[in-house]
Amino acid sequence: MTAFLYVLMIFVWGFSWIAIKWQQGNAPMEVSILYRFLLAVIVMFIIGKAFNKLQSVKITDQKYFAVQGACLFCCNFLFFYSSTSYIASGLTAVVMATAPIFNAIHGRIFYGTRTNKNFWPGVIIGLMGISLLFAGDLMQTNLSKEVLLGLFYALAGTWCFSIGNMISIRNTKNNVQPFTATSYAMIYGCIALFIIILFKGFSFDIDISTRYLMSLAYLAIPASVIGFTVYLLLVDRIGANNAAYLLVITPIIALVVSSIFENYQWTVFSTLGLLCVVLGNVITQIKKPIFLYFFEFNKFKETT
Repeated sequence: MTAFLYVLMIFVWGFSWIAIKWQQGNAPMEVSILYRFLLAVIVMFIIGKAFNKLQSVKITDQKYFAVQGACLFCCNFLFFYSSTSYIASGLTAVVMATAPIFNAIHGRIFYGTRTNKNFWPGVIIGLMGISLLFAGDLMQTNLSKEVLLGLFYALAGTWCFSIGNMISIRNTKNNVQPFTATSYAMIYGCIALFIIILFKGFSFDIDISTRYLMSLAYLAIPASVIGFTVYLLLVDRIGANNAAYLLVITPIIALVVSSIFENYQWTVFSTLGLLCVVLGNVITQIKKPIFLYFFEFNKFKETT
């Protein structure tokens, strides 16, 4: 069952990045994100009431739901939507592949979770990969401000996403199920977005084009209702670092989709960069020190 959920998430979130790109239009991104999660939370509460999925929670849990909502359903998407307005949506997905690295660092800070001996070698290779991915764009645009902004927003969004993961771990430790936590966190995310929209004086009008409305529906139901519930369930089952590892594979789907719909051009830099990002995250997941594998391989060669 866990393997099925894992594969499901790879494709659901892999296609979500192009849908985010299609949300760029006449409506401000804050309004688009609000309607996305407003629709999602309505569906969540209908399902929760119909199938008795919503737990009774303590008042003290609400402050954690509020922070989780601000991180997972407000701030991180403001950053991600901003990122896709500067760089290809597939590249934003690749930057989000650093989530396991953020989770490992935050896990050590907040919960004392130790990383294995391969963590930093994997981090270095992964960061080299991200540098290669953006090297082509930066060389072609002479260190374009737009490309750098896109990278910054993507990293900021990933940081917020990781903080939301850490709060999910806290919720699980306090016996709050992912469905319940996600439902309440979405409400707080919507409240935060509503306040931002009022503060900025934006209109609540939206784009009524077919592409906009279809991408909104996809982001609200499969990507949000199913996506975040299943993802946080995986965090509960296999841990934040292992769950976030699916974000390493998701960019492959996102970049393929980006190639089809955004004319993203693959280069030697981007291919090597993606391979490094994947390899770096694989190395961080290996428990045995990586140098032992080389030692065992050389020993095997000598005996054969």
